[in-house]
Amino acid sequence: MTLTINDTAPDFQAQTTDGEISFHEWIGDSWAVLFSHPKDFTPVCTTELGYMAKIKPEFDTRNVKVIGLSVDSTGDHEGWVRDIEETQGHAPNYPIIADADFTVSKLYGMLPAEVGGEASDRTAADNQTVRNVFVIGPDKKVKLVLVYPMTTGRNFDEVLRVIDSLQLTAKHRVSTPVNWQQGDRVIIAGSVSNDEAREIWPDGWEEPKPYIRIVDQPAAEVLAESRS
Repeated sequence: MTLTINDTAPDFQAQTTDGEISFHEWIGDSWAVLFSHPKDFTPVCTTELGYMAKIKPEFDTRNVKVIGLSVDSTGDHEGWVRDIEETQGHAPNYPIIADADFTVSKLYGMLPAEVGGEASDRTAADNQTVRNVFVIGPDKKVKLVLVYPMTTGRNFDEVLRVIDSLQLTAKHRVSTPVNWQQGDRVIIAGSVSNDEAREIWPDGWEEPKPYIRIVDQPAAEVLAESRS
């Protein structure tokens, strides 16, 4: 199964470094980021888990829970956590799912259904497709899917930027343009007619083309200063 935007994120029970969880229950009324790794003790992933720990307060302020996944056991995870803290200066402050039986990786379409055997017998290259970022909303729907190669570290600042856009556009009938950042101007959603737009934005909008209607970001959502 390949997950796409607006699919319901599959629920599952799993052991993590913080104990057993039921995924949907764990998300609760929050947003969530699930980011996956092909194997413990891999160099690029080590840098990623350390950086995610460093910026986790940014996710907390946005009501976003963070959870990692790697195709290894919790015992392996615990040893890796020590290495991450030693080399990156930050130990993971979020749970890491143990997926040694490949259950979650298969459920989320990151490994084919026929994969079997022992996780310890597989290399990172065998699991190289387990390099995804899933952003999941409080409604348990998938809002974003990113897939990275093993050789390229992920940009979690970009994930934060996308979450800001997702949360803004979930509340307001707007879209965000290229390279948008908190506080930048936004675009009136194409689903909003001009008559509706006049009621929402009585002061009007900038219109370089009839299909491009630009307005200021809703004031209540301008959070850049409070998060800086």
